[in-house]
Amino acid sequence: MEVSVLGIDLGKNICSVVGLDATGAVVLRRRAKRETLIALAARLRPCVVAMEACCGAHYLGRVFADHGHDVRLMSPEYVRPYIKAQKNDDRDAEGIAEAATRPTMRFVELKSQEQLDMQTLHRSRDRLVGERTALINQLRAILLERGIIAPQGKRKLEQFLVGLMDEQGGAGLSPRMIMLVADARAQWTELDRRIAAFDAEFIRWVKENEDARRLTTIPGVGPTIASALIAAIGKAETFEHGRDLAAWLGLVPRQRTTGGKPRLMGISKRGNKYLRKLLIHGARAALPHVAERDTSLGRWAKGLLARVHPNVAVVALADKLARICWAVLRSRQGFSAKGAPVTA
Repeated sequence: MEVSVLGIDLGKNICSVVGLDATGAVVLRRRAKRETLIALAARLRPCVVAMEACCGAHYLGRVFADHGHDVRLMSPEYVRPYIKAQKNDDRDAEGIAEAATRPTMRFVELKSQEQLDMQTLHRSRDRLVGERTALINQLRAILLERGIIAPQGKRKLEQFLVGLMDEQGGAGLSPRMIMLVADARAQWTELDRRIAAFDAEFIRWVKENEDARRLTTIPGVGPTIASALIAAIGKAETFEHGRDLAAWLGLVPRQRTTGGKPRLMGISKRGNKYLRKLLIHGARAALPHVAERDTSLGRWAKGLLARVHPNVAVVALADKLARICWAVLRSRQGFSAKGAPVTA
């Protein structure tokens, strides 16, 4: 039995495996536990091992690569058209194997353990930020139901609560509500501490990573964005051009032809939602300072602000920052506002 392509549909416990020969005919079809997949692949001659980029795929991919196999990970949305009717696990594995042989298929780069660890840190931090936001919204709603209008924004609300609870003694709130608000403020403080610990970890990691240090020379790109970007793409060679990275982040505007003329629409919002959010926040913070500088980027930003709404300019700058990040990683040199690269 000569297997050229091994398609694996990963499950939590049981995985479906389909092997294709050089002609594309099915020569192997079986179900196996995750623990036995490694032994199965070790018995085969080096071949193409195809999987969807899902939970556990990167670990198994690294193990299969150590056995000499050509590992190809694909986005599930690209595999779906190759799955036949009457969907089941076996046909999923068969569709994965067939999709891996397509010459125009886009594959996902294998991530190292360090990249996966950093991604996990970012997901944990994002969860804590979400919990803090939910807590802030609940606090404002509780106060609003009692006729107290609290300001928006973390810092403003924090200052408002200091005046309301510490200086005014609760301003007519019942003792139970005062205890509830005090408990929420204690949770808020603890969440701030835990988020700050993640931020300190990102700063430490960026100082030790040469590529990440170069990214922080770009306006609007700090340790959080630099570490998240390195963890997500690994290296610039993952994309052929900076616009491919921007498109992967969903920052490239969609186009529609009206009356024979191309018109730009909103961004696609496809790809990595978390990175896109970080880049837009970074661009929003950096835009006023960038527009004040007499550089090529500053003149571009100033002219853009004169033509479009500030929110549109922020997204456009985020798009440009993504392309600059790719260029910095590709050239292995820091960003220079004058256009001449400087060594990081």
